[in-house]
Amino acid sequence: MDQSRYESRGVSSDKNEVHKAIQKLDQGLFKHSFCKVLPDPFSLDPENCMILHADTAGSKTILAYLYWKETGDISVWNGIAQDALVMNLDDMACSGAIDQFVISNTILRNKKLIPGEVLESIIDGTIAFIDNMKKYGVHIHHAGGETADVGDVVRTIDVGYTAYTQINRSKVFDNHIQAGDQILGIGSFGKASYESDYNSGIGCNGLTSARHDVLNKYYAETFPESFDDSIEKNLVYSGKYRINDIVQENSLTHQVGKLLLSPTRTYLPLLQKLFTNKIDSGIHGIIHCTGGAHSKVLKFVDGVKIIKDNLPTPPAIFNIIQDCSGASLYELYKVLNMGIRLEIYGSESALSKVKMYADELDLPNQIIGRVEKSDDFNSSVIMKVNGEAWTY
Repeated sequence: MDQSRYESRGVSSDKNEVHKAIQKLDQGLFKHSFCKVLPDPFSLDPENCMILHADTAGSKTILAYLYWKETGDISVWNGIAQDALVMNLDDMACSGAIDQFVISNTILRNKKLIPGEVLESIIDGTIAFIDNMKKYGVHIHHAGGETADVGDVVRTIDVGYTAYTQINRSKVFDNHIQAGDQILGIGSFGKASYESDYNSGIGCNGLTSARHDVLNKYYAETFPESFDDSIEKNLVYSGKYRINDIVQENSLTHQVGKLLLSPTRTYLPLLQKLFTNKIDSGIHGIIHCTGGAHSKVLKFVDGVKIIKDNLPTPPAIFNIIQDCSGASLYELYKVLNMGIRLEIYGSESALSKVKMYADELDLPNQIIGRVEKSDDFNSSVIMKVNGEAWTY
């Protein structure tokens, strides 16, 4: 999964071209808010703002397609709804929005390959996620959406959501990460109290390479509709596994397909507790490590060194990806979350309160590093893992 290997598959970990294309757009009311925050033109109160966010489950839908075709298990599509929703709602929550979301789906499908029962399963997954989050004080309202049959545009299916919420200016969380902060990493793996199954921690980022690096040539030969035929043949399904293969992690056994398809964990219950109980005093940064993974924080800091030198041992799925791809740690930690997908920056006392809530929700967590002042006023992320060190 070196950079040329990753980009040769038509994907990018940091979306440099996208960010360049939108650099002239209004950046919003808050410079370092995780999401763009705009004045709300629909509110009579000038203090009210809005966040409008759109995202998709990305290439994870292809994994669901392969799993469904090979096993016949239609329920796998339930989790795809959660993947697409979390990529929206958790980003918004990092900006302080933790309740009263309105969502609308956009589903593009090749009708010849994706029947109506798949759409039903995706909607069922949406409803199940909404009902589960309501138990934790997070209310999500489904406004419907668009399902388009566009076989000339998509090979199989693309699942996306747009989300809207209103937030008062005083409630917006703006990152101001500073020297002296510690970093609390919140795990993406295990089984949180609000989850029904073990979560591998994979999330939604880096799945194009994970899919091709882990699964074997059988899928290229059997499901040619599942990949871009312009990709070099040696990069297409070059791994050693079939979806039904079993691997072991400590005392647990897992199916490879289930590990790759674990629904993206939401941190809404944790962030809802954080903001509702007003313990954000002393918290200076909340970073959702999605695109760019452990380098993501660089988009939200000025003149500091982020030092991560106490990261946990990655769970099994990431070791499988590394073994199959031969990727360097530099690339792995820039493309994949490697077991930590939420970072909270702040004082020791503030983070101890966050840790208490994370423990209550059975979320793995630990101090993974600290923040220091930069010597040259430039920002960087210094990684130290397994005796190796590198800088983003």
